[in-house]
Amino acid sequence: MTFNEQPIKQSDASATEDLKAGRKRPKPGERRIQILQALAEMLEKPQGERVTTAALAAKIQVSEAALYRHFASKAQMFDGLIVFIEQTIFGLINQIVAKEEMGRSQINEIATMLLAFSERNPGMTRVLLGDSLFQEDARLQERINQVLERVEASLKQSFRIMQTQQNINWTSEDVSQRSGLMMAYVVGRWHRFARSGFTKSPLENSAVSMNILLSA
Repeated sequence: MTFNEQPIKQSDASATEDLKAGRKRPKPGERRIQILQALAEMLEKPQGERVTTAALAAKIQVSEAALYRHFASKAQMFDGLIVFIEQTIFGLINQIVAKEEMGRSQINEIATMLLAFSERNPGMTRVLLGDSLFQEDARLQERINQVLERVEASLKQSFRIMQTQQNINWTSEDVSQRSGLMMAYVVGRWHRFARSGFTKSPLENSAVSMNILLSA
């Protein structure tokens, strides 16, 4: 995975630590990205254990102090993952909406993209579901809730387009219910994927399910 983080200047202390350990000095911003990638990989463990800064530092072979030179807290590290999720998902949604004129196709592609993103990024799935945020800063759960609400709002807009294009007699409540149901389906597939230890693909038989959910 690639994190679109803004480069930051590495501290002299962190550079010295790398040199002492015989490691190649990271380029500006590289250590920050490395920390986020390591955190995401640790979240992929099916056991769902809480990630500690000590374990994270050990994984990338730096001291805990080195982690805090790039992130003020572990909550800030999780916030970096949420930013990545948000930028990636909404970048893809914008591409889908720009490419597909038909509302039904937009809904189908957005939902499929959300399932595929989960399958490619198991650690991010735990962030989306909020289970990796348990016992962390409560603000993080609020942030991910806002992301999911924005996704549902995008689905709702596509359902409105579908309604107009197919001249379907839906009320505003019908549109809200259908977008909420589609979102619940996606989140349910994420949960199933996580519960299976990331072995059951969230995309399994998704085309059949989607046809049922998109029936007028």
